[in-house]
Amino acid sequence: MNTKTGKFDLNMEDVLEAWGPADGARELIANALDEHALTDTQEPDIYLDDKGRWHIRDFGRGLRYDHFTQAENEEKLERPDTVIGKFGVGLKDALATFHRHGINVVIHSKHNTFRTEEAPKHGFEDISTLHVDVQPPKQSLEGTDVILDGISKDAIEEAKGNFIRYSDVEQLEATRFGNVYRVADGESAAVYVTGLKVAEEENFLFSYDITNTTKQIRDALNRERSNVGRTAYTARVKRILRACESETVAERLVDDLQRFTEGSTHDELGWKPIQLHAVQILNARRKVVVSTVDEQRRNRDLLDHARDDGYDVVTVPDRIRDELNSTDDIDGNTIRDVSVYQNEYEDSFEFTWVTETDLREPERQIWDLRHDLFEIVSHPADYEFRIAQQFRATDDDSTQGLHQGRDQRIIVHRDVLTDASTFLGVLLHELAHTRTPFPDQTREFENALTDLLGEVGQVAVHKE
Repeated sequence: MNTKTGKFDLNMEDVLEAWGPADGARELIANALDEHALTDTQEPDIYLDDKGRWHIRDFGRGLRYDHFTQAENEEKLERPDTVIGKFGVGLKDALATFHRHGINVVIHSKHNTFRTEEAPKHGFEDISTLHVDVQPPKQSLEGTDVILDGISKDAIEEAKGNFIRYSDVEQLEATRFGNVYRVADGESAAVYVTGLKVAEEENFLFSYDITNTTKQIRDALNRERSNVGRTAYTARVKRILRACESETVAERLVDDLQRFTEGSTHDELGWKPIQLHAVQILNARRKVVVSTVDEQRRNRDLLDHARDDGYDVVTVPDRIRDELNSTDDIDGNTIRDVSVYQNEYEDSFEFTWVTETDLREPERQIWDLRHDLFEIVSHPADYEFRIAQQFRATDDDSTQGLHQGRDQRIIVHRDVLTDASTFLGVLLHELAHTRTPFPDQTREFENALTDLLGEVGQVAVHKE
C-alpha cells in the first residue's frame, strides 16, 4: 500500500469563532455515525480511556488524508436520508475548534496517523497556519479512532445530546416521513434531521426526527448546523403528523387542541390540517362525540346522554367545524359530531310498550290525571301519549320521559306512575318540548317550562 505522508494545510480562511469543544465533538460523532450507516458496520464507540482521553471510534473504512476537505461529499449527497453530514466529514471546522481550545487530537486509521500542528504556510514562510501532520499508520485497526486529550466529559455529553440516538426520549410513532417523540416536562422540544438536532422549539407539543428530507431542508442545513429556520421544516413536520395514526399521538393532539379556548395550545395545534387530522385519528380509535363550545352549550342534555353511553365529548374549534361534515376519519367512517350522535341516540330506542289494560288500578288512576292537566295547559291535538316499560336496551332505563317531535308523541316510563307528582312533573317537562325546539338545559327551554309552571300555578292558587 502506498502511504502518503507530509503536512496538509487545512486552509482555514473562515473560523467558526462561536464553536466550542462540544461543537467539534459533535462533528466527529456525526462522521462516525455516517460511516456506520454507509458501511453497515457496528455502532460507533465513545469512551474514556485510562489516561483520561476521550475516543470516538467507528469501524468503517478508515480516514484518509484526502478526507480533509470541506467540499461536499458525493457519496453522502447521493444518500441524504441515510447520513447526517453534508460537508464531507467536516473535520476542518472540528480540528480548528479543538486547536483553538487547547485540545490535542490524534487520529488513527489503517491508512495513516494524523495530528494537528501549526506550521509555516507554503510560499509564505512567515505565516503559520493549522496543518495536519500525516504519518504512516501506527495502529492496525478497522475504522477510525479519534483521540481527544483535554476535552471534558461535559463537552462530550453535550455533543452526544445533539443526536437522537443518544438522547433519552420516548418514540411515540414512526412514519415514512419521520418520527414523533414525547417531550419531557420542563424541556423544550427539538427538531432533528436524520438524527441530528437542528433546532429547538419551546412551544412544540412533540419532538420530531425528519428522516425523509426535502431539498428545502437540505439547503437550509448550514455549516454551523444550528438555528435552522422553522420555515425549512414546518411542511415536513406537518406531513409527519398527518401520517400518524396512533391513539397515543391523537390523544395528546386533541387534549392540547381543547385548550384553544384558553389560548394555550402548542404551535402544531395552530395548523388547521393538524386539527382536522387529530379528530380523524381519535374518531377512529376511540368513542368520541366532537362538538364546538356553542354546540355543547345548546346540547347539554344530549351530550350528557353521550357521556352516559361511554363517549368522550371532544371540543373542537369553530374553524374546522364545517369541514368535519365532509371529512371521514382515517378508517373511512363518518366523524361522530352532535348531529350524528343525535340520530344514533334516537335510533337506539327500543320500546317495550305498555297498554292501559296492562296497568294496575293505582297506575291507571295516576295515568288518567293527564286529562286534568290538559284542562289547565294546552297541548298539541295531534300528539300521541304512550307508556313504555323500557326505552333503550343499552341503558338502565333511567329516562323517565321522552318527547319525539318527528313522531309527534310523548312517552313516559311506567315507573313514574307510582307517584302522581312525579308523573305530572315528567309530563309537564315533556310538554315544554312541544313549545320550543331548544333542548334541555338551555335558557329557551327553561323559559318554556317556566311558562307551563306558571299556568299550572295560577290555577292551583285560585282553586277554591
